[in-house]
Amino acid sequence: MYLRAFPFLLLLAAPDLAIAQDREFCPDRPGIGSPPCIMDKGRLSFETGLGDWTLNRDAGDREDIFVFGDFLIRAGVADHAEIQLGWTSLGFARNRDEAGRIDKRSGTGDIMLALRRNFANPDGSGFSVAAMPFVTLPVGRQPIGAGDWGGGLHVPISYEVSSVIKLEMVPELDAEVDDDGHGRHLAFGNVFGVSANLSDTVSATAEYQLREVRETGDHHAEHLSGLSLAWQTSDRFQIDLGANAGLDRDADDFELYMGISRRF
Repeated sequence: MYLRAFPFLLLLAAPDLAIAQDREFCPDRPGIGSPPCIMDKGRLSFETGLGDWTLNRDAGDREDIFVFGDFLIRAGVADHAEIQLGWTSLGFARNRDEAGRIDKRSGTGDIMLALRRNFANPDGSGFSVAAMPFVTLPVGRQPIGAGDWGGGLHVPISYEVSSVIKLEMVPELDAEVDDDGHGRHLAFGNVFGVSANLSDTVSATAEYQLREVRETGDHHAEHLSGLSLAWQTSDRFQIDLGANAGLDRDADDFELYMGISRRF
């Protein structure tokens, strides 16, 4: 009797066994860079920015950009690969010049399609590295959308120094859309980060980004720093908060954002 019941009990336990074998939840959010970890095959991650404010000041001009609903869907398609779909659903820009004139615009952002292929430790443990080619499709409009198609390649790398500290690096090479929304230029750089587990559920990450922009008539470097916090309330849900600060006049002056991530 017990032998006959054993296969049935095994079937009942199978869903729990599958859940137990899932990798730790590893959202893209928050931060400047991207992690090399991959979603489990057949699993989805839905990540969204609840609010994002960016400030830019130049002489007497000021620009405030507010973004809501910055969505990212990640789907595991193999043990070592995932596909991504990103879209900014709504954004507002407010410009005030030195004469006090105010210009307001709103719109949606572009669509981003990406493939992340991991080459070592797809769960992000130990030494992990991945390549992520991507393309952006100009479905939005400026100032939220770029106005033309773009693309690039990011190479996320991470190394666990201990159970508490992780080092991160993300070299990038981009075909970035020109400021006027027509044509592209070369941009390349790197993101360096240190992540620390403050507890079993809370982590903090400090980052530094250097980018070289080679647009016609405007070659410059951008230096950006960032600090973010992530709280995983369960193995399927995360809340995050972060801030970035420009370290030179070419980078955005300040950015504050928050968001959530959910695994399915």
